Amino acid sequence: MYEMDSKKITGGTTQAAPERPTLKTIAFMTGLGITTVSRALKDAPDIGAETKERVRMVARQLGYQPNRAGVRLRTGKTNVIALVLSIDEEIMGFTSQMVFGISEVLADTQYHLVVTPYSHSKDPMVPVRYILDTGSADGVIISRTEPDDPRVRLMHERGLPFATHGRTDMGIVHPFHDFDNETFAREAVRALVAKGRRRIALLQPPTKLSFHTHTRIGFQTGLHQYGAEEIPLRATIDSSLADIRDTVEKLMRSPHAPDGIVCSSGGGAIAVNAGIEAAGFRLGHNLDMVAKQSTDVLNWIRPEIITIYEDVRHSGRELAKAVISRIDGVEPEFLQNISSPVWPKA
Repeated sequence: MYEMDSKKITGGTTQAAPERPTLKTIAFMTGLGITTVSRALKDAPDIGAETKERVRMVARQLGYQPNRAGVRLRTGKTNVIALVLSIDEEIMGFTSQMVFGISEVLADTQYHLVVTPYSHSKDPMVPVRYILDTGSADGVIISRTEPDDPRVRLMHERGLPFATHGRTDMGIVHPFHDFDNETFAREAVRALVAKGRRRIALLQPPTKLSFHTHTRIGFQTGLHQYGAEEIPLRATIDSSLADIRDTVEKLMRSPHAPDGIVCSSGGGAIAVNAGIEAAGFRLGHNLDMVAKQSTDVLNWIRPEIITIYEDVRHSGRELAKAVISRIDGVEPEFLQNISSPVWPKA
């Protein structure tokens, strides 16, 4: 569904969007009254089966979707914050920690949270377009931010308040909360070199994501500052766990095996450890690993893993506060912050 003054992006250009089909449109097409159409779509018992089917068929053909904002005409608001989150991020509790943090903030407001899941292998624009076209949320939080993120551009152009987990590099000032991945990667290298490790591999984010660049900068800086070299690892944190395990096992069996590994995700660290052990090596003896984590699970599984904590629940709280403040009219440049890595207590 589209409003008359809405815009949509097609092939990199902006053009006027078509008029959104409404109950009135369906009523005109079916020759029925608006009230009858509304009750038919709600499966009212006093509306005949044939009429219901006719109304539903026309609604499907028109691409009709109910607009939550239209249902709440008294306030003009949905009181919904939508969290668009990849279902692939749930491993090691990322999703649950993010939801907990957001929910803690929303509990004291009129807003409630709706999680809109998608897979990172699919088009990430789909859930954002749906929210925009249905008017189903007052504000949106997105993750897996890209340097030039089309979701950010579209929401900015359509005037929908939003906040991103991660930064962009596209000239649009917007609310964000980010983790200092540059410091994480640099300090991870320092910790490995302090243990005598000099040949270091990095399980990094995919190149399309913003925190890939930040991670690479920190990693390269650490290698240069502390006198280590990189051993290439042909997998990313988006690779399947089986692929990560197999890739690490193959690398550990090669003549160019690393003696240190930096891992940008807790879930990936589990697969890395499996590959190390499949090759006959053991953390804390033949090599060491530094991994980012958002829960304590890694240290329960393998205490030998050196962990750096990313407080994802804190990120959720900051993102919730940012998007609500943006809805209330606070300028976006005042709604940007970065959290620091937390080392485990000695």
